[in-house]
Amino acid sequence: MSRGKKFTAEQIIGKLREAEVELARGKTVPEVVRKLGVTEQTYYRWKREYGGLRTDQAKRLKDLEKACVADDELQLVKRIVWMASEYGRYGYRRITALLRAEGWCVNHKRVERIWRQEGLKVPAKQPKRRRLWLGDGSCVRLRPTHRNHVWSYDFVMDRTADGRSFRMLTIVDEFTRECLAIDVSRKMTSEDVLERLSDLFVRKGVPAHIRSDNGSEFTAKRVREWLERVGVKTLYIEPGSPRENGYVESFNGKLRDELLGREVFDTIMEAKVLIERWRNAYNTVRPHSSLGYHPPASESRRPCPLASATPQQADRGDPLAELPW
Repeated sequence: MSRGKKFTAEQIIGKLREAEVELARGKTVPEVVRKLGVTEQTYYRWKREYGGLRTDQAKRLKDLEKACVADDELQLVKRIVWMASEYGRYGYRRITALLRAEGWCVNHKRVERIWRQEGLKVPAKQPKRRRLWLGDGSCVRLRPTHRNHVWSYDFVMDRTADGRSFRMLTIVDEFTRECLAIDVSRKMTSEDVLERLSDLFVRKGVPAHIRSDNGSEFTAKRVREWLERVGVKTLYIEPGSPRENGYVESFNGKLRDELLGREVFDTIMEAKVLIERWRNAYNTVRPHSSLGYHPPASESRRPCPLASATPQQADRGDPLAELPW
């Protein structure tokens, strides 16, 4: 048997013709396939694919198949390049998740091949970090186990095009990874923090704990007293140890990497609009590696069917444009 040997369409059609002749002579199928040097399984597969075809017809069929594959590849490459441009800091795995959400039946290996073929940037792997441990062997962090178990919040600074600074208050549910709010203003006080927290507690529920650094807006007496009255325990990290507030620090890094580092804000209003737009996309579109490449928002945390959309249907404009900003 010629196991593993590749045959051209012409050779297969020739062997099928030979088989027909031998069968017409009264030979059995096992006798014929032994003479052809193939298995019965291969013979019957050849009959399904090439039975009744002439050599020129088989060639045209193969050409058509190649054309379809090339068309699919061309559309996929086009879509991947667009996504890499639109989401400049996403790697090929996150792009794969977005493609699947659009209906493309692709795996990460094919996307990685195209990614490298097109010279797109593959983000460098991050070094592993050690856990933070106390002297008694317990971990510094209170690890979240459910929604509204631990929230964390922090401030991020940036500037508009005129050089004036502004602040962003970012608030994250550590378990779901959902960004609950990003408030943007030239100045923020403890009153602003309380106003945002009270609004979120009404809409989202009251967390058991809230984690922050030791900034004055978070440690202010009225903030601590109000949190205590509503039954929220405060977790303050050690000064100069941002890694103890790792969830919100990681989120802030994504915010700066994917938006703040790529946009110039002419006005504070423009900053508010674009930052809120990015927050919604982060929660409902952006695949999160810690969540099985699903977005953080609860209504989006379900498997995306690899289904019916054709590559042509998937080859459309910005998916963010359809979101209810």
